[in-house]
Parts: sequence; structure tokens; C-alpha cells
Amino acid sequence: MHRERAQSAQAYGLASVMLVPMRTILNIIWLVLSGFWMFLGYALAALVMFILIITIPWGIAAWRIGVYSLWPFGKTVVDKPSAGVFSIIGNIIWVVLAGWWLAIGHIISAVGLAITIIGIPFAIANIKMVPVALLPLGKQIVDLP
Repeated sequence: MHRERAQSAQAYGLASVMLVPMRTILNIIWLVLSGFWMFLGYALAALVMFILIITIPWGIAAWRIGVYSLWPFGKTVVDKPSAGVFSIIGNIIWVVLAGWWLAIGHIISAVGLAITIIGIPFAIANIKMVPVALLPLGKQIVDLP
């Protein structure tokens, strides 16, 4: 039993080492095709939120997701266990202020990427980012192992 675990851990270690170059290649392609442009949208939303002062928490969320949209492969979004009712209220305000047009940006980008075979995985990644664009509060971006 111990030997099987050691072999499994060794195989997992090798697999995770092999994933790093693949994630880097995917992130570089993503950055050129979609990531940079979506980052600009999030940066603009963050700038507007920072200028309005009272919306600074939404500006922080927009910046955090914008950085995630630059280099998303190797990371994932999880629910924060400590998120409460204020996250729900904040998300409603966010949808009204900026979330809807960022989500539309992801959808338009996904449609454009889905035209080519190479772009299909990136289109799927864009669609997976729509819920985060709409409801960013109460979420946390974490690195994958």
C-alpha cells in the first residue's frame, strides 16, 4: 500500500511539472487573443469605481478579476466561506454598475474565439468567466496545485 502511494505521488508530481509549461503556453495565447482586452475592460471599471470613492470595494474586485483575466490558466475561482448577505447586496450593485457589460465582453470574445478550432478552449474559458464578471463579491481566486 505504501509503495502504491509513493508511485502515485511520484506520478502526480511528474504530471504537475508537465502542466506548468502547458499552462504557460495557454496563458500566452489567452493573453494575446482575449486576456489583454478583457483586462483593459476590468481596469476601466476599476478606475471608474476608484474615482467614485464610495465604490472602491467594487474597484478592488474589478482589479482582482482583471488580473485574473490576464493569466487565468492555473487558477480557479472558489466561493469564500465568510461571504454573507453584504456580498449579495454588493453583487446586485455591481451588476448594475459594471458587471453586465463585462459579462457581455466575455460573451462577445467567446463568440469570436469559437469561430476557430484553436479558439474553442479559450471561448469556453471566457464563458466560465461570465459568472465571475457578474457576481465577483464573495469569490476568491486561488492557484491550482
